[in-house]
Amino acid sequence: MYAVIETGGKQYRVVPGTSVKIEKLAGDPGAEISFDKVLAVVNDAGELKAGKDAAGAKVNAKIEIHGRGEKLLVFKFKRKKQYRKTQGHRQSFTQVMVTGIEA
Repeated sequence: MYAVIETGGKQYRVVPGTSVKIEKLAGDPGAEISFDKVLAVVNDAGELKAGKDAAGAKVNAKIEIHGRGEKLLVFKFKRKKQYRKTQGHRQSFTQVMVTGIEA
């Protein structure tokens, strides 16, 4: 059984018992959260429920940790103008453990 959820403007395929890194959420580690915006659910028999059929579904999860990703370098450059600019960026994330899917 798996589900497709939307959070932070992105879509994730989640399976119970797995960890997923998503955009940063409010909450302390160990707190229970639920995702109501479920786009699709596939049960163990292989039946797909999507759109209005998956409207009542929920995905329950537990916050494991908050963290920051690897540093990305952003380099801006204009030739012949002596312009160079380097910036670094680290995106914040929340790692959650999916505990169950209610279809």
